[in-house]
Amino acid sequence: MTTRIAVITGVSTGLGEALAACLLERDFEVVGIGRAASARLAAPRFRLVEADLAAVARLPPIIDPLFDEVAARGPALAVLVNNAAVAAPTGMLGALAADDVARAIAVNLTAPVVIANAFLRAFRDAPGRVRVINLSSGAAARAVPGAGIYCITKAGLEMLGAVIAAEAGGHGAQVATIRPGIIDTPMQVYMRSQPKQRLPVVALFADFHASGRLAPPDAVAARIAARLVEGPIDNGRVYSIDEL
Repeated sequence: MTTRIAVITGVSTGLGEALAACLLERDFEVVGIGRAASARLAAPRFRLVEADLAAVARLPPIIDPLFDEVAARGPALAVLVNNAAVAAPTGMLGALAADDVARAIAVNLTAPVVIANAFLRAFRDAPGRVRVINLSSGAAARAVPGAGIYCITKAGLEMLGAVIAAEAGGHGAQVATIRPGIIDTPMQVYMRSQPKQRLPVVALFADFHASGRLAPPDAVAARIAARLVEGPIDNGRVYSIDEL
């Protein structure tokens, strides 16, 4: 029982790609769940399981057999990283399209809940360590005008972590949530490209870039891997990147 396996949602770009690459370097087997994977991840210990996280009803036939297969191998450590998220739609409440709201909630919150549920069920009696890592944001704790749906879904994701921790006696898994700070990812590019009428605080995101405050994804991924994936954690805790 020496295999270590990480399942990561959203590995085509950004922090998800960086986390997957980092864990491959640390001798994990990595499974990506999403519509695509970065070419950087092409390796014998990586595989992509294709899924549209917005199509939540279609996830169980994809993820249930995957998690059953992985659990049957009895890995020493099995980690689920709920990373995938979308920043769209931007706009003030009262000006958003219902379909856009529903898609963002599906990807950012409903899919992580469904995936975590399936993961915990499959690994309920697993002999090794089981861990869930949720990628949140400082936006979970403060309202950002024009990014309200993102804020709402990240707050919900943090409650998912709290519930997993509260129910730990029923499944034996540990959970940690991380607010990784401001990172140089396509999401930041999207945010600073928004018109001010949809995102009144767009100048803040532009300044993050102009002032060189955006952290490299690989550096953030290395800290998360060492501290939250491999190291000891306080079950249920919400960490900031400065604490890692």
